[in-house]
Amino acid sequence: MNIYSLLEISTILVNREISEKEELLNQMIDTLKDRVTETQLEEIRTAVFEREKIMSTGVGKNLAIPHGKVTSIDEHLASFALLKEPIDFESIDGKPVNMAFLLIGPEKKNSAHIKLLSRISRLMNNSSFRDSLSECETEQDIYDMFELEEKRYFGN
Repeated sequence: MNIYSLLEISTILVNREISEKEELLNQMIDTLKDRVTETQLEEIRTAVFEREKIMSTGVGKNLAIPHGKVTSIDEHLASFALLKEPIDFESIDGKPVNMAFLLIGPEKKNSAHIKLLSRISRLMNNSSFRDSLSECETEQDIYDMFELEEKRYFGN
């Protein structure tokens, strides 16, 4: 499964002025509202915030990969945010976050969820790719950058 195919223009946030972690997570989750019911959206919100309570998903290098699994959806959903200014995310390296990739998966597809998280991590670990994303100005630019990089990196 391709990462870029999980994203839609409507699920990408660009140059947002966000001041705190909770605001970022809520805005990213809210981008999924057209793809799920209100009940599912709240289940997603609960799953993401519960996961953050266990341990921050700020993985370092100014990146967070918030994620969660819920029983009420059948397919993976994603959102990406590029912030105007970095925010504290309680990251493992102590550095603020200016990019976040949200992944939500169905409870029954645990293996696929882990593979997608791994794929996102590998893709986002490339510093030149992160630099290219930082220069994007529109949602379409970000979507295109993900598609180009994923095809280059994974060959599909």
